[in-house]
Amino acid sequence: MGKEGLLIRIERLIKPILLSEGMELVDLEFSRQGKRWYLRIYMDKKGGVNLRDCEHISHQVERVLDVEDLIPQSYVLEVSSPGLDRPLKKREDYLRYRGRLIKFSTSTAIQGRKNFVGTLKEMKEDVVWVELKGGELLQVPWPEIVKARLEVDF
Repeated sequence: MGKEGLLIRIERLIKPILLSEGMELVDLEFSRQGKRWYLRIYMDKKGGVNLRDCEHISHQVERVLDVEDLIPQSYVLEVSSPGLDRPLKKREDYLRYRGRLIKFSTSTAIQGRKNFVGTLKEMKEDVVWVELKGGELLQVPWPEIVKARLEVDF
């Protein structure tokens, strides 16, 4: 089973746990750093995630993953909030964070660039509308966005 297949199976197992605790799965990563493998679960809930939430979910996920034995190598499980610069992955993310500053990259150049920062205005169908500095309104096809996150504006 490849890495993507593994992540899909893990997501199917842990999503019901998160939902039962009022959590949303924001992102899931399985990667190697040096000699160690890391399974990272990023979750959120209304009002934010605290340390007790992370510990509670971590224990539940550990039990399920131990029983299912999907991951053949040893790994470190990390459960945390997505942070202030959370990634935007799903349509719902783009709708929820309208009016917020975002940073994103596109797969193909738009107006000679692939990296942008601007205020997320709207998402209609498969088009994301972002207001760039200077007031220019950019229309970006959602499938063209390869990476997007909230930008912290201090």
